[in-house]
Amino acid sequence: MRRAPAAPSPWKPRHERARDRAAKREAVIAAAARVFRTRGYHNTTLDDIAASLHVTKPTLYYYLTSKEHIVFECYRAGIGRITAALAELVGSPACGRDKLATLVRRYAEVMATDFGWCMVRVEDEELSEAMARRIRKLKSGIDQGIRTLLRDGMRDGSIASCDPKMTAFALAGALNWIGHWYRAEESLTPDEIAERFNELFARGLAPRRA
Repeated sequence: MRRAPAAPSPWKPRHERARDRAAKREAVIAAAARVFRTRGYHNTTLDDIAASLHVTKPTLYYYLTSKEHIVFECYRAGIGRITAALAELVGSPACGRDKLATLVRRYAEVMATDFGWCMVRVEDEELSEAMARRIRKLKSGIDQGIRTLLRDGMRDGSIASCDPKMTAFALAGALNWIGHWYRAEESLTPDEIAERFNELFARGLAPRRA
């Protein structure tokens, strides 16, 4: 017997559903970061985030479980870009100083985003100890990565001898502060900011010539 042609299904294949869900989850995180930056973490409600996406609050729970979970994902989205930059630089044949300059540029770009705001403004808020530990672990990874680049530069002679721990703290502290003062409508572009930072750090970290 000849089989009837299959009727078109209104349901997407599983891989398409997963991709669609991931895209919507990312949209929730991006929208939340914008609202947090506009209203502040404590003044933002899940209703505010839902309204910015024109969805209901229960819809948000399909993607993320709480406001604290959302802000953590905002933090992770920002720091993930910095981690990705560090991973790319690990196998680079460039000298340590050039690798550090690349990281500074990428770092500054992140800090000028809504995610960068979340990274510096929310970490001091009243989060649960479990969430605070997860954030500290992410920060430690970045700190260790910067120290590695500094040591690479000292080994190849492109960076002056320095204390990697204190220098990494100083670099990260200066870059993180961008998240406090940056305003897109009245500031330098992220690229220009990164260039100014690199000029400053290059002078301070350049090896002294006899």
